[in-house]
Amino acid sequence: MFKEFKMSMIRKFEITDIGLMSHFLCIEVVQREDGIFISQNGYAKEIFKRFGMESCNPVNTPVESGLELRKSTNGGNIDPTYFKSLVASLRYLTCTRPDIFYGFGLISRYVEASNQSHLNAAKRIFRYIKGTLNDGLLYSWTHDFALVGYSDSDWGRDLDETKSTSSFAFFLGNAAFTWSSKKQAILSLCLLVKQST
Repeated sequence: MFKEFKMSMIRKFEITDIGLMSHFLCIEVVQREDGIFISQNGYAKEIFKRFGMESCNPVNTPVESGLELRKSTNGGNIDPTYFKSLVASLRYLTCTRPDIFYGFGLISRYVEASNQSHLNAAKRIFRYIKGTLNDGLLYSWTHDFALVGYSDSDWGRDLDETKSTSSFAFFLGNAAFTWSSKKQAILSLCLLVKQST
């Protein structure tokens, strides 16, 4: 069926069969016996060079435990264009790296009011990527197509608006196909009333 479809497309349009896909918009695709592996190793190396971080030391987590960030009121002493470029470069890496999505969402809140602490948090994500450069997503063959989802919340850790960040990841079989991490749009308040006896 696939061959027939290909031949009908070739007859109608000027196309060429160049074989299996290996690159697509800076995403590397490796067709393996155990499945299809996608990563952005080359793109990550490119942005390390662009920001002069080729020799940075790797860390084990993308976000420091207990990190508390606030909006900057004085603009700080960092180059805002540099910070915005850094954050934008990380955004594209989230296509194949759901493990950095929470950290990316955290620092992207401060692109308009950034300071040194925000830049340090962004550079930590780069240092984490340095230690996990060959990581990506493997879409392996399976007969178990159970739909499984995970979700979590940080329970109002945003110090400026006390809003929560909600995250989720959904898997079909053992392959992640969608994920998200974003600050909630509304703030819900709970009122506790002591019952009189």
